[in-house]
Amino acid sequence: MANESVGIEVPGVESLHQVNSWLTNNSDLFIQYGVNIISAILILFIGNIIVKTIAGSLANVLMKKEMDKAVVDFIQGIVRYTLFIIVLVAALSRIGVQTASVVAIIGAAGLAVGLALQGSLSNFAAGVLIVAFRPFKSGDYIEVAGTAGSVDSIHIFQTILKTPDNKMVVLPNSAVVNGAIVNYSRHATRRVDLLIGVSYKSDLNKTKQVLRDVVERDPRVLKDPAVRVEVHQLGDSSINFIVRPWVESADYWPVYWELTHKIKEALDENGIEIPFPQMDVHLNKIS
Repeated sequence: MANESVGIEVPGVESLHQVNSWLTNNSDLFIQYGVNIISAILILFIGNIIVKTIAGSLANVLMKKEMDKAVVDFIQGIVRYTLFIIVLVAALSRIGVQTASVVAIIGAAGLAVGLALQGSLSNFAAGVLIVAFRPFKSGDYIEVAGTAGSVDSIHIFQTILKTPDNKMVVLPNSAVVNGAIVNYSRHATRRVDLLIGVSYKSDLNKTKQVLRDVVERDPRVLKDPAVRVEVHQLGDSSINFIVRPWVESADYWPVYWELTHKIKEALDENGIEIPFPQMDVHLNKIS
């Protein structure tokens, strides 16, 4: 019997050979992609560490310069996110993503978000202005947008105040920047203005001396600038004295209230009248 060779085809062997051949032919490409992916991961990992280090170092420098902590947090957050976006773009470009395309996508997305959130962006811009010009800081007692209170914190989109009766007021940064800002805590000293009305029958020199004595006896009143006590107005029913002592900003309201109380007692003790509002009516008889 003649020997005949019979070819038996094993299913899948040909496909396996094709895959193996494709892998062999493209091994360099796989190595290149693998290196790029590993490089991108390393860029993200190391870049994130560098970003945190830079942002943290910046925060420490600003804190050493005694900058307000709320402002430091604001600046640190902006710097950190900005640098991380740069690192992210660098990592994407490493794996073949076109940087120009990424920037274009980010720009388009930013434009769309900006149109949808115009109010929020104006608040963000106002927050940047607050941080840049620093019209107030945490703890300052201010009056803005018709509200007075101590600054609790400054955020990206809003400023939080605490009123003297312990209420929290959240103000959009745009409302803060677009109106007048009165900062009562910026300077170390403040002038107390008291308007005291006495009768037209009163001895002006005696009244002036009584007012000055009451004010100068208060140890919280500063010697410099000197206390001013002057006749201010000849009113409808009283002669009005202006009393202007200078005090530490923290002592303003305690001194204001106590001097008002003590001045009333001193005027009573010296027989100096504080008149009620009055009006003289003259009747003419017509015959």
